[in-house]
Amino acid sequence: QVQLVESGGGLVQPGGSVRLSCAASGSISSIHAMGWYRQAPGKQRELVAISSSDGSTNYADSVKGRFTISRDNAKKMVYLQMNGLKSEDTAVYYCHAVIIPVSTMGPYNYWGQGTQVTVSS
Repeated sequence: QVQLVESGGGLVQPGGSVRLSCAASGSISSIHAMGWYRQAPGKQRELVAISSSDGSTNYADSVKGRFTISRDNAKKMVYLQMNGLKSEDTAVYYCHAVIIPVSTMGPYNYWGQGTQVTVSS
């Protein structure tokens, strides 16, 4: 059973920083893209940042220059460093990965359970 487990998040003041972590576990043959999405109340889930298996990264325009995605392939982890946080960054942040489990025809999409980030004074 493949799982994604997030950590980090919480309440942070405007202009502050927080780091999210996501660990993939289970019988994994390979991991392709890993990334972060977020969903604010009343809004659709949106892409925040993605890290492809070739090392390339992409960001939503709203977070460019403030957020940085990184991954540790050996540990099967992806991180999101969020700086200069604004109230509009308040959302539930979800880890996402495209994974080929062992002995499957994959790849399949997997999601973490989500972690709340609230930016407020």
